[in-house]
Amino acid sequence: MGFKVNYDEAQDFGAVPDGTYEVVIFNAREDVTQGGAENINFDMIIRNDIDQPRKNSHLFHKLWKAKATGKYNRGMIMYLAKTFGLQDGKDYASFEDFLNDFSGKVAKVQVKNEQSEYNGKTYDNTNIKKFETSAFPQLQHVWKTNSKEETPDFGPSSSIDVSDDDLPF
Repeated sequence: MGFKVNYDEAQDFGAVPDGTYEVVIFNAREDVTQGGAENINFDMIIRNDIDQPRKNSHLFHKLWKAKATGKYNRGMIMYLAKTFGLQDGKDYASFEDFLNDFSGKVAKVQVKNEQSEYNGKTYDNTNIKKFETSAFPQLQHVWKTNSKEETPDFGPSSSIDVSDDDLPF
């Protein structure tokens, strides 16, 4: 059996165009840049259960710790918790448990492509400008399943432990 070209399967992997998209959180986790700046990275996927362009594309949003206080903007964190439908008043054993609760939650986002300059270089950025409650709260998104991106578990045991002995470098 040979190989057949099918343009209907072609996907554009460029920047997500400006617009409004229904998304689902793939994961939310704390991260640190090489320069030591701490942030929360929200990895969102454009839902494929809604008729919209760029289904299954990832969008990222970072909340940064303030340099002056070393803390996140609590008002923004609570706004995102409310927008993504986390339960009001729920207690978590840890901040990590709180972030894990975002997984699988839905919202609507407004995307804008902008340029920024840093150290004399210009960068193209796909920014989330606005978060809103989803118009489609019932998630029917079908997760990709292949060797590189498995269906997320969204449970507390979904993390993978990797030791230095497991790495090839």
